[in-house]
This record gives sequence, structure tokens and C-alpha cells, in this order.
Amino acid sequence: MESPWDELTLAFSRTSMFPFFDIAHYLVSLMAMKHQPGAVTVAWKNPLSSWFTAMLHCFGGGILSCILLAEPPLRFLANNTNILLASSIWYIIFFCPCDLVCQAYTCLPVQLLAAGMKEVTRTWKIVGGVTHANSYYKNGWLVMIAIGWARGAGGSIITNFEQLIKGTWKPEVDEWLKLSYPSKVTLLGSVMFTFQQTKYVGISKHNLMFFYTIFLVTTKVARMLTETSLVSFGNFEETLGRMLFGYQQLSSCEKKSGIKSNGTGSSGSKPTVDASDNLKKKHSKKTE
Repeated sequence: MESPWDELTLAFSRTSMFPFFDIAHYLVSLMAMKHQPGAVTVAWKNPLSSWFTAMLHCFGGGILSCILLAEPPLRFLANNTNILLASSIWYIIFFCPCDLVCQAYTCLPVQLLAAGMKEVTRTWKIVGGVTHANSYYKNGWLVMIAIGWARGAGGSIITNFEQLIKGTWKPEVDEWLKLSYPSKVTLLGSVMFTFQQTKYVGISKHNLMFFYTIFLVTTKVARMLTETSLVSFGNFEETLGRMLFGYQQLSSCEKKSGIKSNGTGSSGSKPTVDASDNLKKKHSKKTE
């Protein structure tokens, strides 16, 4: 007989993302798209291009996971219900009279609710990606981690590719060069669910889904309220980098090479000074 706690977490893991959680995901993604420079102008001048970009924002993770698994990248178009739902939200965000949707979204409680619900969908995407990859490659944990990561946070990579095609790509904000916090926390979740799937972690999937989702929602809401990160991977990354890649040794070597170059430069300047003094003395003797 299951305990009340197991019944709660099991019911939570069986929660359907359609339609309310999917609406929150589309709303947050498309509002972020609208705040990009020139997005509104593109929507009015070229609605088809804006709609295609919106679909990449909404379904980018699924597209990237399909590419990695050699599946048709346009398979997401087969889900007519989700496409119509995402298209409807795109339309009312960009073409609603008096911009009523954006004005309602500026309310902080609405933003917190939508962002929290979007983080719930992130857990479901990671679990779906890990399970789907395991059906192709049994216990291939590297593939499972990659697909779970791509399904949960691949939208930012796909949109970077779209910006590259449009000519608006900026290397300093590329997701591959500088991972954002959502990408890092998604990678952490993909690793945990992969180890759970391969029986390396002694915890049930529904309990892990519950705890990980609570962690995602709590940190997201706290970041929005305080505008700071309560959980940072910076110290861990720096420590791991020093242990594995010798960042501290590299910096010390650079300092030593800098000191040597300065020393050779100062010693090399003395002969030039002495030579100029000798020329001046010879010139003064000739004039005398």
C-alpha cells in the first residue's frame, strides 16, 4: 500500500501539461521574443517570418532533439492542436488591439505564475527526452543526457541559429560560448534523471520529478523577485576548472612570462641609451 506522500508525488508526475502549462510556456517564450529589438516591426511587415520564429521559440527543444536523433525536425508540425494553440498566442501577443495582452503580462503576479508553470514543463521535457533516448540507446547515458538537455533547453540554441541566418547573431550571447543559468540547471536535471533511469540513483522517478520541479520553481520565482541568483554554479565551476584544467597554474605561468618579458625589455633598453650617449660625446668632440 502506497503512502499518502507517494500518492501525492505520483499524481503530480501524471499531471497533464496540456493546455494550461503549455499556454504558460508559449506565453513566456513569445513575450521574450517580442521584447527583442525589431521583433514587432518584423511581425507587422513579414508575419510569416515572425510566425516561424515564434514556432522555433516554442518548439526549439523538440526540434533540436529530433535533429540529434536523426528524426524529422518538422515532426512538431504534426501536432495540430499545439501548433494552433501556440499560433493563437503569437497572434494575440503581436496583434491584439491596444496591446492588452502585454499590458496584462506586465503585472508581476501574472509573470510569476507563468514563469513557474513554464519551469514545470521543463521537468516534463527533460524526462521525456531522457526516456525517448533510452528507447533508442538502452542505458546509453551520454545520449540520454544530451537529448534530455536538448529537449529542456535547446530552444535557445535553435533561436541562436535563426539569428545567425537573419544576421543578428551576437557571439557574446551565444548559448554554446556562455551557458545561461537555465541551460546549466537543465543539464543538471538531465544528469539526475539519466542516472535515475539507469538505476544509479536510488529514488523513484515521481519523487525526483517532484523535488526537481519544486527546486526549479522556487529558484525561478526567487530570481524574479530579488533579481539575483540564490543558487549559483560559479564557485563550483571555478573549483572544478582549477582541479581539472589548471586555471590557477595557467594564470601563474602568464604572470611569470609577463615578468620575463618586462625584464628583457628593460635590459634591452640600456644599450640604446649607452649608444646614444657615445654618439653625443663623439659629436661634441668634433665640434670642439
